[in-house]
Amino acid sequence: MKINSQDPSDDRKNQPTLSAKHRKKQKRKIHLDIWSVSSSIIILAYILFLVYPVGSILKQAIYSPETGFSLGNFIAFFSKSYYSGTLINSFKVSIAATILALILGTSLAYLFAMYDFKGKKVLRILIIIASMSAPFIGAYSWILLLGRNGVITNFFSNLFGVTMPDIYGFNGIVLVFSLQLFPLIFLYVNGALRNIDNSILEAAESMGVTGFRRFIKIVLPLLMPTLLAGALLVFMRAFSDFGTPMLIGEGYRTFPVLIYTEFINEVGGDTAFASALAVVAIIIALSIFAGQRLIASRFSFSISSLHPIQIKQTKGWKKAFIYIICYGVVLVAVMPQIYLTYTSFQNTQGMVFQPGYSLNSYAEALNRMGDSILNTIRIPLFALVIVILFAMFISYLAVRRRNKLTSTIDSLSMIPYIVPGTVLGIAFLTSFNTGVAGSGMLAITGTMAILVISFAVRRLPYTIRSSVALLQNIPISIEEAALSLGSSQTNTFFKITVPMMLPGIVAGAILSWITMISELSTSILLYNLNTRTMTVAIYTEVLRGNYGIAAALGTLLSIFTVLSLLLFMKITKSDEISL
Repeated sequence: MKINSQDPSDDRKNQPTLSAKHRKKQKRKIHLDIWSVSSSIIILAYILFLVYPVGSILKQAIYSPETGFSLGNFIAFFSKSYYSGTLINSFKVSIAATILALILGTSLAYLFAMYDFKGKKVLRILIIIASMSAPFIGAYSWILLLGRNGVITNFFSNLFGVTMPDIYGFNGIVLVFSLQLFPLIFLYVNGALRNIDNSILEAAESMGVTGFRRFIKIVLPLLMPTLLAGALLVFMRAFSDFGTPMLIGEGYRTFPVLIYTEFINEVGGDTAFASALAVVAIIIALSIFAGQRLIASRFSFSISSLHPIQIKQTKGWKKAFIYIICYGVVLVAVMPQIYLTYTSFQNTQGMVFQPGYSLNSYAEALNRMGDSILNTIRIPLFALVIVILFAMFISYLAVRRRNKLTSTIDSLSMIPYIVPGTVLGIAFLTSFNTGVAGSGMLAITGTMAILVISFAVRRLPYTIRSSVALLQNIPISIEEAALSLGSSQTNTFFKITVPMMLPGIVAGAILSWITMISELSTSILLYNLNTRTMTVAIYTEVLRGNYGIAAALGTLLSIFTVLSLLLFMKITKSDEISL
């Protein structure tokens, strides 16, 4: 045989080549570790469920088989004041709400940090609760209070003959947004103030800079990076909110409502035009995000807080002023939820409130909307499993395995944080209606899967950022010690790193959960009768005038939120949340 006739010297000649091949295979095996595999899976998931849907709406906006490539949809939008005016309206509302939220949130956080007064812990919990509820539920509650037949409206009309300004239009939208979103600024600033060293304030005071001057000259510049981050979040939340202007906007049209109505139209929506509007929204969101990052980088600095701010005792008019501001703002912020709960126990028949109290609204809500309540629990739970798994790996890759690929993953994970939910809803609906590229694969529109995936994609950033923040404080030497003792990378990650990351993962997961159960802008586009959630049910019941059922569902949703917050506080062993 040929193999027997081979010269032994040939084997020796071939040996170095075989060794080189062996080494090459070994090198390839080393690189195909858990991080390479996880990076590939994560980037594939983002390409499939973020890049592809966003790319699809971009394609629909600029290309059609009939006309080919065209910018006609964008030209139509900017050339007609009816359409472009909605964008201006959204900017007006968002800017006004952001300014008011900054004033209220920063003022309250400063008073909480600098001065001692009774009931601070209770007020802080109420602020947190107000921050976690869905904005459109606040809008609905304000309709009950300041609507044309609202309680406060009727009270002033009957008692004083005064006609109160109603809740509808620009002023109402700004009021609801400001009261719903100022807690986010409070949470950001509250965390930042804990990092300011008291010696800085004492030095300013020794130089005669006190009171309001000290706040403007010293504290405000130190808070600037935090204020910019909070302002971005508030602006994007206001700019992308769909439910509030839909309920109380009436003639005041905003951009998210225009996108929704153009896509879901009674006489047949214009998908291409709606896609063009979605692309405009994405460009605006990314531009604002990039601008905020650029400005924030110029204010970036680090502070070592060796001496926390010392809380002062107050007397006289200053103490009265602090009580009036803190209690007044917080009570106004939570008043809609309090009245919503009260309304849920009233005896109502549709839009008519009957004398007396009953549990009929709850009974009817459970009877008619039982599936919605169940969906509100199970759909976010399924999404939460995905969020936790992906957040564990993405946060580790972003902190410990930084390279071009993991940096790309980290950047992609932030896109859903700023892109309006209505836009992602349209992207998912159009992309997966007939499957990927019309192949029938992943034709999940109308199923529970599309809601689970959309919730996970949208709310994943909360858990990632929380996990990253904690992981950055864990010394890498702990993992290196485990590896030096013979532990594998996989074993070290799951048995050493993940347990240390767990508080951050769980805290972020609970915040993701809270935002998922109050999600409306995406689910309103993706739901069907079998996958309707409580937020969708509340919204539809308000439109139908079934206020009792809507109030009962809203109260149940608030209870879910409060229980989630209590769980968060128990796990983090803290009575406050800072962003």
